[in-house]
Amino acid sequence: MKKLALIAASAFLCSSVMLVSACSPSEETGGLPDSGVTDTTPPIPEIPEIPEIPEFPEEELPEEELPEDAMKAQYIYVNYNGLNVRSGAGTTHTSLGTVESDILLKYVGKTGNWYETVFKDRTAYISASEVYTSVTTLDKGQEDVENVIEQGLRMMGVPYVYGAVRLHDGKGNFIKGFTIKQFDCSSLMQYIFYEGAGILLNVTSRTQSVQGREVARTEIRRGDLLFFTNASRYDNSGVDRIGHVALYLGNNYILHTASDYAKVEQISAKRWSYFVSARRMF
Repeated sequence: MKKLALIAASAFLCSSVMLVSACSPSEETGGLPDSGVTDTTPPIPEIPEIPEIPEFPEEELPEEELPEDAMKAQYIYVNYNGLNVRSGAGTTHTSLGTVESDILLKYVGKTGNWYETVFKDRTAYISASEVYTSVTTLDKGQEDVENVIEQGLRMMGVPYVYGAVRLHDGKGNFIKGFTIKQFDCSSLMQYIFYEGAGILLNVTSRTQSVQGREVARTEIRRGDLLFFTNASRYDNSGVDRIGHVALYLGNNYILHTASDYAKVEQISAKRWSYFVSARRMF
């Protein structure tokens, strides 16, 4: 009996050892024993590194060049004395006045055989026949200069009246009785500089002649004020010599009013002999 008990105990111990061996993880593989089942879980892909985006230098865009025509101011050149300026494009329309040869008017456009312009601060028309007129150009200046000139061109044909009431007193205080229906030389300059650029000019050509900065005659450019003497003031000294002021447009043209009406015309040799000084307000 004892011998049978020992045999039974030995068999139990052996079977226990075999069970533990079958269920325990393999020491050689470090994992579960091969079950005969293939692992179908896909491998986790490696995430590629994001490449660095190269830095490109900012592209410098070329400066926009204005067409040549944009740098030119167009004018109607009159080559006939006593030419009518009319309220409409045709001879049946009312005449607003007449102009003489060799002056310039603002060019706005063309309607049929008529040029559109501005005369006495209103839309007007003048014959476009080559017998009477043609189109010419002058180089433009800076924006403020062109704005001042534009105001002056609107006043073409307005009558000259010596001592005409000024727009303001030189300090920006408006004067009662001012009208754009009449100007003398200094009141015209005061008006167009204020309306075009907000610049306050004094009330006479003599006091205007010390404003801004002086410019040599050889350096005169579009937008400068030119000051002249006259026969009655020629022998005076200092600012008392000044008797006239005009706005220079280029190519020897000035915008001014002297004895008849506001106009753009060439500086005559006689007027150049009266030249005193030039001033720049911009």
